[in-house]
Amino acid sequence: MRTYQNLIGGQWSHAASGRSFETRNPADQREVVGLYPSSGTAEAAAAVAAARDAFPKWSAQTPVARGRILSKASQVLESRKAELAELLTREEGKTLAEATGEVQRAIDIFRYYGGISYTLGGQTFPHDLPGNLMFTRREPLGVVALVTPWNFPVAIPAWKAAPALLCGNAVVLKPASQAPALALEIARALMDAGLPPGVLNVVVGEGRPFGAEVASNPAVQALSFTGSHAVGTALYQAVAPRRIRCQLEMGSKNPTLVLADADLDLAARLVAIAGFGLTGQACTATSRVIVERTVLAAFTDKLVGLAKAWKVGPGLAPGVQMGPAVNAAELQGNLDAIAGAKAEGADLLWGGARLADGDMAHGFFMQPAVLGSVTPSMRIAREEVFGPVVAVIAVDSFDEAIAVANGVDYGLSASLVTRDFKKAMQYSERIEAGVVKVNQISTGLALHVPFGGVKQSSTDTFREQGGAALDFYSRSKTVYLDWSA
Repeated sequence: MRTYQNLIGGQWSHAASGRSFETRNPADQREVVGLYPSSGTAEAAAAVAAARDAFPKWSAQTPVARGRILSKASQVLESRKAELAELLTREEGKTLAEATGEVQRAIDIFRYYGGISYTLGGQTFPHDLPGNLMFTRREPLGVVALVTPWNFPVAIPAWKAAPALLCGNAVVLKPASQAPALALEIARALMDAGLPPGVLNVVVGEGRPFGAEVASNPAVQALSFTGSHAVGTALYQAVAPRRIRCQLEMGSKNPTLVLADADLDLAARLVAIAGFGLTGQACTATSRVIVERTVLAAFTDKLVGLAKAWKVGPGLAPGVQMGPAVNAAELQGNLDAIAGAKAEGADLLWGGARLADGDMAHGFFMQPAVLGSVTPSMRIAREEVFGPVVAVIAVDSFDEAIAVANGVDYGLSASLVTRDFKKAMQYSERIEAGVVKVNQISTGLALHVPFGGVKQSSTDTFREQGGAALDFYSRSKTVYLDWSA
């Protein structure tokens, strides 16, 4: 077991209340992974104050100087890669291979933003008069608050914190209580890399008091949140009276379309990876497969065959393809969604059973599930299920497939499997989603390109990741200069 503290003003500290909470391994609830301070309003306010005080000196540094610290943090994280991947698996439950890939993503993110520090700046513009110059400056916002989820406990804190810091902001970070260890390890790596005290502050504990404090504190100039639609909407409404920047990435109901001309072996493999990988606990996971009816039976047989062969078990065990749900509530939600679908007339073609034998006896394991005879009006076809549950929907044409895909409130990631280049291009134009994949899994993101959703998946304002993230964490100032006098 590891014992962690809040990081406030460069100091590790317990909660003023003295209360704490523990996290347990979702693969084996007998194992306590971490002990954390149960923080509240006082700690959130102290973190904001520390960030406010640290901001002037940090923002006065050049982007290149800030970038060197991010690059150094990348090296520190890389030296701890194996250790952090195992810790991630033990606390969040994903397989060791998935955890290792996620830690590598965080390493690459800090390296990327360290590299582009040399390009961070404004633009020059021609003036219509001689002896005059117009140019823009990119300037930081001030204190920014970041709220991150448990399902990617190192990648998402990295892709929010790195651009925020590079732009010269001071940061207050609240990781999800289900898996806070990796966010604190990022903070430790940045401190080891030379980040000045107070520039990054991490507060662990209940989300409600933290959200209330950062929403109302006048020092906080921006909020970036990834999590549930309900919490994101509440935060958006809370910060609206102050008109600060707010970036939300929330729910999803991602489709993969399988057309009649598709390579069905490829299609089934892509859906299985995107639907069952990461235990389905990814905002970009495939949860709906919309299949042209002429290939429905053949595709479904292939997908069910993969589901039956999918190896479920503790994430640290060799060869495991899918770990447990993160907690009892998520597991029960998956099982309830399957039961509800069956009650509405869907057929459970495979899986969906709780697994509790052998080394799975003390964890939150289930079989991956494939549901057939699903119609677009069913709840399983419209509402997010954050687990390895894939609903198969039959359609008669490409146009109907797009209509069904667009017929939900969410629009984050969408995939298409086809050999028809024209339809692939039409799909990219007509699908209502922020991320479009063709002959690829719906999950998986390149770190240097924009990411975000539309409709109820996002505020659909500023994008995350890559150079696009810099637009959220900085503002532009236009300067007019007459040097002719």
